This record gives sequence, C-alpha cells and structure tokens, in this order.
Amino acid sequence: MEQGRAREDVASQARARVRVPQQARGEFPPDAVRAAAAGPAGARGAVPPPAGRHDEVRDTGPGTPGAADSLPEPGPARPADPARGEHVHSEPPAPRLVQRHSVRGQVLDALRTALVSGDLVPGEVYSAPALGERLGVSATPVREAMQQLAVEGAVEVVPNRGFRVVRRTPRELAELAEVRALIEVPVMLRLARSEPAARWDELRPLAEATVAAAARGDRARYAEADRAFHRAVLRLAGNEQLVAVAEDLHRRSQWPLVSAPVARRADLVADAAEHTALLDALAAQDLPVVQSLVREHFTGARG
Repeated sequence: MEQGRAREDVASQARARVRVPQQARGEFPPDAVRAAAAGPAGARGAVPPPAGRHDEVRDTGPGTPGAADSLPEPGPARPADPARGEHVHSEPPAPRLVQRHSVRGQVLDALRTALVSGDLVPGEVYSAPALGERLGVSATPVREAMQQLAVEGAVEVVPNRGFRVVRRTPRELAELAEVRALIEVPVMLRLARSEPAARWDELRPLAEATVAAAARGDRARYAEADRAFHRAVLRLAGNEQLVAVAEDLHRRSQWPLVSAPVARRADLVADAAEHTALLDALAAQDLPVVQSLVREHFTGARG
C-alpha cells in the first residue's frame, strides 16, 4: 500500500510539472481570443489546430502559439515573420508593369495614327498577330489596343478573325460635327467674353503647330496637333468632363471616309488657317465671328 501511494504521489508530481499547451486541450483563454481578433493581420482569421493533436503544436515563443512546423528558423537575415501576417513573397517588379502598359499605349497610338492616315483601310479585317508582326510586338498588346478602339467605335470585333475597321459615312461625320458644335460653341463664346487677349496669345504656338503639320501634308501629325489646340482652348473653361467628351467626339470625327481615306493637303492648310483666325476673333471678343468659324471648322470635318 505504501509503495502504491508513493508511486501515485510521484505520478501526480510529474503531471504537475508537465505543461500541456492549452491549444492541445482545445482551450483558448479570453485574452488569447481577443488578441487573435485584434492582433496582427496574420492572427485574424487563423484556424486553430484541432484539439488533441499534440504532435503538431509547438511553443514557438510569446505571441505565436501553435505556429506551423514549416516556419523558418529565426535569424537576423529573415526579412519577415509569416506568423505575424507579414508578406514574405517578393512583389512583381514595377518596371515590368510600367513597360507592359507603355507597350500597350505605344501600340494604341500607332494604331490610331494608322487609322487617321488611312493605313488601316475601312472595311478591312486585321488580325492581332499580323498587326503585331508589323509593329514588332506580340499579339497581346495589339489585341488590348484593338479592344480599346472597339470601345471608341473605330473597329468592330470579328469572331475568330480579328477586327474590322468601321466604315464611316458622310451622315456620321455631319452628326459628329453637329454635336461638337453644340458643346464647343457656347463654351468658346463664354470664354471670349471672360478671357483677356493675352490668354489667347499663349495658345498661338499650338495653332502654328497645326499650320506646320498641314504644310507638310502630315495627316496624322495634323490630327494630333488639332486635338491639342482644341483641348487647350476648352480647358480654359475648367471642366475636365467637358474636355474628355469633346476629345472623344473630336477623335471620332478624324477617322477618314472609305471613299477618301486621306485628306488633301489643301484641306489641311485651310483647316489650320481657321485656328489662327479663331484666336484672333477670341482676342477681339468678336462673338459672331467666333461662332461662325467654329461651326464652319466642324462642318469641314477635316480635323
């Protein structure tokens, strides 16, 4: 009997010295629960190990009960601790993302230029791989750029073939001219009343850029300079939404007709001269001339 009680006393003392982790018993004190709910990002939403799995629970130090066996050994060179919710994977390098967007933007600009110059013929279907080969890029940025042009209405998707350049009609261009006039004429008349003459002198280099492009017969460069001139005028109104809408309408009006894909140089020169005349009328606050010039400029539908 005495020996039996002695053995039980020894066993009780041994059990008292053994600390069984609370997680292994399925117990989580209130403090630990609150810490898990309000602690680092890595603690929130963590799934505790099932009760009774003593072999999978390790005491890795204060604040990290039950850390996984696969955690790396602590050391001075370790940059992050997954148990605290820190991100240990390297992020994709920023230059690569910037480069991809840059390629897509360059392809979009090149395709817009080809549309304006007539290199992309209305009614023709073009595949992304073929255009990518011409531009020296893969088909992916070409396809992305073409999707943007489809949103703008320049092309339409042809399933399993590519993209067809939309055929424009004189009626479409006339409708675009009418809408542009409804938006821009009132704005320019208001600006003519409020802006000093010196403000219009600041825009003369932009008008001269359209004259230079027209003299060279460079349709694509002229289209770009023409949009820059109108954009600068409208921005004086302080309404960026108006500028964005007008820019979209302007770009659509520059796509050529199927019957005459490339404008004559004389048409471009006449258009460019209207920019200079418009600045003169705005500086002189000659409202009737401003209104007449803007409407005639849009009706010409050359830029």
